[in-house]
Amino acid sequence: MKKIIPLLILLSIYSFLYNLNARNTQSDTISVFQMNLWHGGTKVPNGYECILNVLDEVNADIVLLCEIRHPFMHKIIGDLAERGKYYHGETLGLSVGLLTKIIPDSIVKRCIVPGDESRAMLKTTVTIKGQPISIYSCHLDYRNYECYLPRGYSGTTWKKIDHPVTDENTVLKANRLSFRDESISAFLKDAQKEIKKGRAVIIGGDFNEPSLLDWQENTKNLWDHNGAVIRWDCSAMLLDAGFKDSYREKYPDAVTYPGFTFPAGNREAEKADLENLAWAPEADERDRIDFIYYYSPDSVLSLLKSTLVGPSGTVLRGKIIPADTKDNIYIPKSVWPSDHKGNLTTFKVSSR
Repeated sequence: MKKIIPLLILLSIYSFLYNLNARNTQSDTISVFQMNLWHGGTKVPNGYECILNVLDEVNADIVLLCEIRHPFMHKIIGDLAERGKYYHGETLGLSVGLLTKIIPDSIVKRCIVPGDESRAMLKTTVTIKGQPISIYSCHLDYRNYECYLPRGYSGTTWKKIDHPVTDENTVLKANRLSFRDESISAFLKDAQKEIKKGRAVIIGGDFNEPSLLDWQENTKNLWDHNGAVIRWDCSAMLLDAGFKDSYREKYPDAVTYPGFTFPAGNREAEKADLENLAWAPEADERDRIDFIYYYSPDSVLSLLKSTLVGPSGTVLRGKIIPADTKDNIYIPKSVWPSDHKGNLTTFKVSSR
């Protein structure tokens, strides 16, 4: 009993500080940070500490994580609290996680692909300035990564093939063997219920698929696209449903601002084994596969800022190279723990 009382006191203090912090975030802006943790930070030395440092420094209101390894969430919440950053968060047994400074509705599993609950997304709703905003954290199927086909690699074995495959229908047929399109279809079905209530919707995560906005006529002869113009399914479904790609909204020129998020030029991984970063080492495999999308009825959300987060360099033909684009990249002070760059987006929220 004597041990329980101090624990209850500590929990009460934490609850008070968390709620105080949550109320203080009720400004007219909301910042959302999306990040792939690369097997829970296990691929770089002191990876967990690096993740903690990055989350502390970025200090976003909402954090959408994937490739979590358990136990993680309760520890990161406690360690961030020790640094004065108070979050509520859940994984609910999934490899995706959601952290929020703003007091949320319950965090739940949604958008489950029939027969496989492990492909679910996490969903919550937070209210800012009287506006409820529904937020989803996702990590889409990594298999059948068919943006490799035009580059002369298999998207299932990750080995070289006889020749690049650039026919759009052939590439998309192979791409649809993944469960990515099913996941986005399930998301849109759920999100439409929120949209009908007049709510803004945000979804972020590692999609493991490029955007059609980056594979058009102006990029067909860049980055080993080898002439391919492809209307990638997940981006097509979201854009057709009225969602906006936050980075491409801010930087519409995909040639000057390609926004590559994978592979990130992680020098710590290079020290260990560069093969951990280069899956198609004889190709230009750089692509933008990590996203924050949003739907904003009646201008509930106004996009203020969108930036990539991570090292400035990328990986080209199996070697880390310096930045060679004009992309807006925030480089954290801490060692970067991932093979992906993340996304950080800030919105202004209109009052009801």
